Amino acid sequence: MLLQECKDSLLEHDINPRSSIEYDINGQIHTLSLEWIIEAFLQTEKKSFFIELFEKVLNGSNAEIEQFFQQMGQLILMSSLSQEAVDETKVSSSTRE
Repeated sequence: MLLQECKDSLLEHDINPRSSIEYDINGQIHTLSLEWIIEAFLQTEKKSFFIELFEKVLNGSNAEIEQFFQQMGQLILMSSLSQEAVDETKVSSSTRE
């Protein structure tokens, strides 16, 4: 299942893949589209896991699909922000040496 297939599956459930979810993290708003969330997961080593979950959630209600994307988007953001924090720590440590 590729990006276009995932988008088509959402459209079959009357969910616009370009719709977005806003996350408030430490007072900073991050906005991710469903399409972006799909694409981000398809580029990771967790691609097959994401597709398996996505296919299962498509059997549920639209509310369950939306909740799935809220959680997946939050996972990406938290992973990204954690990696940024690690990178910043490495940079600040190397500048002190």
